[in-house]
Amino acid sequence: MISESTRKAADLLNVSRRYLIQLLEAGEIPFRMVGKRRRLRLSDVLVYKARADAESERAFQDLVAQAQELGMGYY
Repeated sequence: MISESTRKAADLLNVSRRYLIQLLEAGEIPFRMVGKRRRLRLSDVLVYKARADAESERAFQDLVAQAQELGMGYY
C-alpha cells in the first residue's frame, strides 16, 4: 500500500487541497487518518481520476454531438 498526502493527491488530480478534502469528506475517495493527517492510497486516487476523466470525456462528447445537431460547425 502506497500512502500519499493530501497535497500530493491534490497535485495529481490538479485540484486544490481544499477541494480534495471536500471529496474525501463526501466519500468520493477512501482515506484513513494517521494521527491528525489524512492518508490516501495512490490506487484509490487513480481510480477516482480515471472515473472523473471518463465523465469529463462523456460530457465533452455530448456537447460536440449537440453542436453538430445544431449545425454550429464543430466536427
